[in-house]
Amino acid sequence: MEFFNNIWVALSTPNQMLVNILLIPAGIIENILTLYIFISILNINTTKSKKVLYVSIMTIISLLNIYIIPNPFNLFINYFFMIILAISIFKVSIVKGLLCMLLSSIVIALIGMLIANPYMTIMNINSQQLNSVPIYRLTYLFIIYFLALIIILIIRKKNIILSILDDLNKKNKFIIIINLIFATITLIFQAILTFYYTDVLPVIITFISFIVFLAYFSISIFSLTRVMKLNLATKKLESAEEYNNTLRILHDNVRGFKHDFDNIVTTIGGYIRTNDMEGLKQYYLQLEDDCQRVNNLYILNPSVVNNDGIYNLIMKKYHEADEKNIKVNITFLLDLSTLNMKIYEFARILGILLDNAIEASSECEEKIINLTFRNDSKNSRQLIIVENTYKNKDVDTHKIFEKGVSGKENHTGLGLWEVNKILSKNKNITLFTTKNDKYFSQQLEIYYNN
Repeated sequence: MEFFNNIWVALSTPNQMLVNILLIPAGIIENILTLYIFISILNINTTKSKKVLYVSIMTIISLLNIYIIPNPFNLFINYFFMIILAISIFKVSIVKGLLCMLLSSIVIALIGMLIANPYMTIMNINSQQLNSVPIYRLTYLFIIYFLALIIILIIRKKNIILSILDDLNKKNKFIIIINLIFATITLIFQAILTFYYTDVLPVIITFISFIVFLAYFSISIFSLTRVMKLNLATKKLESAEEYNNTLRILHDNVRGFKHDFDNIVTTIGGYIRTNDMEGLKQYYLQLEDDCQRVNNLYILNPSVVNNDGIYNLIMKKYHEADEKNIKVNITFLLDLSTLNMKIYEFARILGILLDNAIEASSECEEKIINLTFRNDSKNSRQLIIVENTYKNKDVDTHKIFEKGVSGKENHTGLGLWEVNKILSKNKNITLFTTKNDKYFSQQLEIYYNN
């Protein structure tokens, strides 16, 4: 009986050391909850090992902060590392990193704000007792974690997802980042005010503060969603404009073939009647070029190239090549929605490879680019192959990736160097560069079982 009495005394009297010890499992639980809040809302696909790594590092950091920096100022450090870990472990953008921290922290902070004053009123305690008496602290945290768990279950059951575009333009990205930084500062100051003054404020003031705080972040999230929708609508309009242009060119080509069909058949018949097989071969090769051009235009539509940004990029480069009389052969057998890398980085690599291919082939007598997108399921990889004719047969396929090295006059040589930087950040992506007497080839391999 005395044993249980001693336990009760330890739990019901101020004991900061015991509180700090009990915060170890509490910290693990809180970091697990915050993790599942942001990966659920942002729909981040990750592995069990990455989850364990995030929770372990974040728990160690938050526990060390208890002894180094007094509460609630250690929130600055905790929030900073939440962003860093989200970016480094889950490979998200800066915008998503900020959102990971904010979404999870806001949920915990809002619940804490909402229940702190009523809880202390019911228990007839002040903020000092709340933070130093183990039983009060544990009960308070249990309520917060229980409500956070309910919110996570609702998010998952209702499939509430905030889709974030990684390819936002610089202006929108800057505006969003600034907004998120101010939101973080607001969150921190609100936590400090709650920590010091909750017990002296009337419940109604605390409730109004909670409503204002919730309204601010709701408006911020709403504004962010509007920016994302506007960005998506802009890209769709650009895709529609490009596709309309493609349809117009395709329509003109089909009309031309229809108009010349009789002449084409008559010409072929003339070669056959005179048994001029050599002339027929040359005529067929010329006719095949026109047929390939029409076939490319059939392929280049948003239903096949199922990403608006990549579709616009390929169409732009295709028209650039066409204006320079470069023959482009396209094979597209890849679902871009399953691409196992960031679409922003993929677009950068593809744009650089196509720019180089257009420039190199434009210098040749025979101007050809072969562009292939396909899935190699046997080797669990996605392949993008860019082949082009080239003039400089002495080009060094290793040195071209070095900074400042370029085989082109008046060029900085930064394109392939930037490609190499992206490759170094992604362990599942490789680029093989080869050449033969006719073609210079770049084969991008994206593995999806890593």
